Amino acid sequence: MRKVIWGLLFLLAVLHQDFWNWNRIDPLIFDFIPIGLAYQIGVSIVAAILWAFAVHYCWPKDVDVPDSEAFDATPQGVGRSAHV
Repeated sequence: MRKVIWGLLFLLAVLHQDFWNWNRIDPLIFDFIPIGLAYQIGVSIVAAILWAFAVHYCWPKDVDVPDSEAFDATPQGVGRSAHV
């Protein structure tokens, strides 16, 4: 799955360079958003979805430590106020 994510990331980086919309304003999306800006909004949404897939499918499972285990591993006195 990592190769698929890397491939989609590369494709998204290539499609991000929208040279065909550089000098175009028309058509306006919703009558006020230029086509180039609307395209970049779409690229941003696709990038967020791709990042969510990358985190879901490629994030290591053993990295996340529950708070209770992390709290038990801290030395005594850490996080306590000196003026108790």
